[in-house]
Amino acid sequence: MAISLQKGQKIDLTKTNPGLQKVIVGLGWDVNKYDGGSDFDLDTSAFLLDASGKAPSDSSFIFYNNLKSECGSVCHMGDNLTGAGDGDDEQIKVNLATVPANIEKIAFTVTIHDYETRQQNFGQVSNAYIRILDEATGVELIRYDLCEDFSIETCLVVGELYRHNGEWKFCAVGSGFTGGLASLCSNYGLNAG
Repeated sequence: MAISLQKGQKIDLTKTNPGLQKVIVGLGWDVNKYDGGSDFDLDTSAFLLDASGKAPSDSSFIFYNNLKSECGSVCHMGDNLTGAGDGDDEQIKVNLATVPANIEKIAFTVTIHDYETRQQNFGQVSNAYIRILDEATGVELIRYDLCEDFSIETCLVVGELYRHNGEWKFCAVGSGFTGGLASLCSNYGLNAG
């Protein structure tokens, strides 16, 4: 049975699951009914971060236009343009055993594509979650349901995988930002332009 986390909680991932190497990070959400007339396109991204909390290069940013990290350890499974249906809307596979030694953290984020033109924010999104599955068995290990009301935010840092004493842990972050993807890229030391 998966362990359900609250905002800010941290949990061992590899220590409590010996031999775990490959995980699937699934993110999902529902869009509330609204009369804006535009589709909602939410995008999942992963930022591979060094000890300073910054992405060492543009290739450390995994998203719909860069589906695989240079090292091959992080792979985005494709862009879902509508979020329709049940289950995970987007997934990212991570091979924990092959993440380069200089990468100490992988941040998982969700942004709203073209939020300014479409006048959209996370106040119009509900039932957002992140979950970690064992790729080999498909068993859900960790789940974090975001219960906060993000009324003006246009991007979220949902959770982070990070190294601690040679083991991988997970932190349920749940922090919102305004400014969309450009704001996130800047936060992680990348130029979004």
